[in-house]
Amino acid sequence: MTRVVTNLMHDWEFTLKEPLDQNFEPVNLPHDWAINAPINRTMAQGLAQGFRDRWGIGWYRRVIALEEMKEGYVYQLQFDGVYENSTVLVNGKEAGGQKYGYSSFTLDITDYLHKGENRILVKVDNMSFPADRWYSGAGIYRTVKLLELNENHLKPEEIQVKTEMHGDAAIVTIFTGVSSHVKASISDGTIRFTGESDNGMIRVEIPSVKLWSPDRPHLYHLELSLFEGERLADAYGLRIGVREIEMLAGKGMFINGELTKIKGLCIHQDASCLGIAVPPEIWKERLIKFKAMGCNAIRTAHHMPASEILDLCDELGLLVYEEPFDKWTGGSYRRYFETEWQNDLTCMVKRDRNHPCIFIWGVGNEVENQGQASMINILKMLRDHLLTLDDTRPISYAMNPHFKYESSVDLSQVKDIQQFVDEESDTEIYNLEERIERIRRISEHVDVLSCNYQEQWYPAIHEAMPDKLILGSETYQFFRGHPDQMQNYSDEVPWMDVEKHEYVIGGMLWTGIDYLGESMGYPAKGWAGSLFSTNNERKPLSYLYESYWSERPMVYLAVMDYSLQDEGAKEHWDTPRYANHWNFPQFNKTVIPYMIATNCDEVTLELNGKQFYVQKPSAYPNKMITGYLPYLPGTITVRGFSNGEETCQYTLATAGPAVRLAFDTADFSLEAKQGYQQLFTVRAKDREGISVFRESSKVTFRVTGPAEIVGVDNGDLCSSETYDNHWMHLYRGCVSTVIRLTGDKGRVVLSAFSEGMYHSDLVISVV
Repeated sequence: MTRVVTNLMHDWEFTLKEPLDQNFEPVNLPHDWAINAPINRTMAQGLAQGFRDRWGIGWYRRVIALEEMKEGYVYQLQFDGVYENSTVLVNGKEAGGQKYGYSSFTLDITDYLHKGENRILVKVDNMSFPADRWYSGAGIYRTVKLLELNENHLKPEEIQVKTEMHGDAAIVTIFTGVSSHVKASISDGTIRFTGESDNGMIRVEIPSVKLWSPDRPHLYHLELSLFEGERLADAYGLRIGVREIEMLAGKGMFINGELTKIKGLCIHQDASCLGIAVPPEIWKERLIKFKAMGCNAIRTAHHMPASEILDLCDELGLLVYEEPFDKWTGGSYRRYFETEWQNDLTCMVKRDRNHPCIFIWGVGNEVENQGQASMINILKMLRDHLLTLDDTRPISYAMNPHFKYESSVDLSQVKDIQQFVDEESDTEIYNLEERIERIRRISEHVDVLSCNYQEQWYPAIHEAMPDKLILGSETYQFFRGHPDQMQNYSDEVPWMDVEKHEYVIGGMLWTGIDYLGESMGYPAKGWAGSLFSTNNERKPLSYLYESYWSERPMVYLAVMDYSLQDEGAKEHWDTPRYANHWNFPQFNKTVIPYMIATNCDEVTLELNGKQFYVQKPSAYPNKMITGYLPYLPGTITVRGFSNGEETCQYTLATAGPAVRLAFDTADFSLEAKQGYQQLFTVRAKDREGISVFRESSKVTFRVTGPAEIVGVDNGDLCSSETYDNHWMHLYRGCVSTVIRLTGDKGRVVLSAFSEGMYHSDLVISVV
């Protein structure tokens, strides 16, 4: 018998009180105890943590029943992420733990187990200050597994796969991490290629190899089998991809010989009403939406993600910029940096280096002393260590646009780094040549210059360092700085710098989707300056980026509406207040500004059948058509033309009173998988089926059958309504709920009700 892997995602108990029998309540994993904590305006780090009181010590417990203790076997507990400062006890004895809440860890618990019932107790200590500057949540929020392994077994973290091309063939070199006899089998489902070795290295040739790329993410399955004589002792499988990435100075990034621009989005890991307890199927829906608008990359800011997210990126064809932590001796990670940096960096690289999606490693983000000697020493230390683990990818560090003169202030003691940066203006470097000199110092220890919000300096950086490529590791959505004023409000969209310069390999917007924490002030509970809302609703600027990134013909129109609620977005990360509705009852023929996003050659615009002249998108510096229309109720129609032929159209119509609710999703089937979760959105519609953007009625959800409601969300981060409920008001005409399957088969009916409107039913056949 080979390895046995058991998911331990159910049948847990939890308490925030003393770990006594009467205090525990049943929970399933993933679990975030902070997401439904009462909103506390005065809590420590409330802005950073979305005012959700995540401070405290939580206890999780579970029973593992073993029919026998197999002779010659070891037993391991594997945690993909516990936030944070975890201690694991098995039958009352401490087996280990992990400080950093984003690092996975595996514990050998063989010596603590016995036949029969075994009690697992996990202490999670969230009392250490400071927390992250984004919502970090609290609890066992990622996958937990029990592994039963032969004493002589393969260790996934020691396996490394390297590929190289020889014409149309690929040579796959597998470092097994063991000196035992190991056989390798690589298959794409139809053809199998094999190799074997006793010395820890296997070479397998794949003729006419199918390459992995964002457009064609072909994956092979690698199966490793470890033998003791003729007996199969262990087997381990993983997916691999074959691709060549070249960074050519002055020319750009090439994947399999094809010039590729990074069309990227930065993301945090939370998902509205789920907090950080987000199963992979929820993230899959989000990633598919990103991909559909032409996005080809994400940056997992600013820590290693759940391993399932990387599996999804391999599968979907999304490149990944991965980094282990945010700051070093400042910020939240300063609590651990001195003693834990090597463990956490090693954990990230060893866990994830076989994912073809990862195109670059980051080793940090926006440290306060960047370019100074103390920073360079740490940067070199991190880079040198990473190279011992993986030498197949470029290494970078994400620079913020603030460079400081050397200061007597001990930055490790500064609690609010952003406030320090903003207020200590006497130490800020404003001279461009001095900024460039500090960037040059950093450039000596990175392969790619990752620049946050520095488009205005790209030409100067390139002139000083022509051998280095530049990546916009964080960019504003809409506004761009000026060489003499970093925080300017020029509407030269930062993506234009990517298109303009060959030496700029791409840009990654901050951020792809709204997230909890990093609030600009109560009542906002999070960050609203993104392309998608927390319940996956697209915002108008997402269509502008689709026009930049997608080759599929598209056209879209939105209108300016400054009567909309202020969502609390931070100034330069904000955008003009565009909205996708045509309802201004307070106006009569008042002119309304509009924007049109398209990747077509030209566009026509009609209001109630009357055509208005618009210039080609190429006539606008940012390719976004702008103009004005008089407000007249009715229908706006825009059509896109390429090579003289109509290829797409979009309409925006005045909505009447809301009379019914309608789910976005039609009836469908799902596999009966316990714990599976999915988000569903319902909208207010008028008699013609037009979405009523301004409708804000209360909606109540009800579910029958083998499923339960987990929470509700409408994308409004300023709302005072709670997530752990069955009702919420519509926001901009829609509201969403997440349901979770029990694992039983049957007929699930999800219903949405609102007073004065026809209700809507969604039927899910769970088979």
